[in-house]
Amino acid sequence: MAFVGSLSSGRVFRKGGVEVGKGRGRGVVMVLTPERASIPSLVASNGFETPVVESSEDGWCFGEESVKEAIEAIRQGKMVLVTDDAGRENEGDLIMAAEMATTESIAFMVRHSSGVICASITGEVADRLQLTPMVPSNTDPKQTAFTVSCDYKYGTSTGISAADRALTLNALANSNSMPEDFYRPGHIFPLRAREHGVLRREGHTEAAVDLSEMAGCSPAGVLVEVVDHRDGSMARRPYLEMFAKQHGLVMTSVADMIEYRKRHESHVIRLGEESARLPTSFGLFDAV
Repeated sequence: MAFVGSLSSGRVFRKGGVEVGKGRGRGVVMVLTPERASIPSLVASNGFETPVVESSEDGWCFGEESVKEAIEAIRQGKMVLVTDDAGRENEGDLIMAAEMATTESIAFMVRHSSGVICASITGEVADRLQLTPMVPSNTDPKQTAFTVSCDYKYGTSTGISAADRALTLNALANSNSMPEDFYRPGHIFPLRAREHGVLRREGHTEAAVDLSEMAGCSPAGVLVEVVDHRDGSMARRPYLEMFAKQHGLVMTSVADMIEYRKRHESHVIRLGEESARLPTSFGLFDAV
């Protein structure tokens, strides 16, 4: 995280070779970076904790084009294959926009996974639909934020069929849906994505919401882990690459999405209005 104020000298301030501020301005900015347990973090005055991660020039896995292609595929209602870090879950998830879910796409996901279909939604959507946490105290090692499961009430039967689950996913993505439109529990497992997406947590949950939003869809994604059909284990990189090629799927990674967003978006938050003078070797700051 970098705090940058007004630079009386007009010089450029860099951290780890990355330009984070220049010119004469006022205010503190906070540059959001991915969550990593092995690195130190700073805590802003509002309690928001952001790890210190220095950008690298070789942060790509499949490359920038893979993210662009994934966004376009999601926009067209297709699913993509997204991997995470080998040191994390080391898995590949099929992801698509929830509003685009169909009977056929959900049936495909079920066939090539363990069958647990999740819906990644923002905290705002979860709160609006009153989808409360599945448990009061989350002890999952990766802090996967499951809410209570649900089924859409209208046009569905038992809720378990691919058609029923597609309807539930469509409804979760619909901004007009109400809390009373869903049965609880059900057969779709919503996941509450962290604010700021993959820049805050390097998870498939956040990747699904980010991809949906970047594609211009509602902030709700569908995700499911791919299983290696040969032995029922979780599919790893070699199998995932073969699977993507076999089914014509765009393949990208959470790491690529992080790098893409860092390069193409501005991630600056103003923390307050009051300021304090902060002299530094780079010039005089007005820290807010």
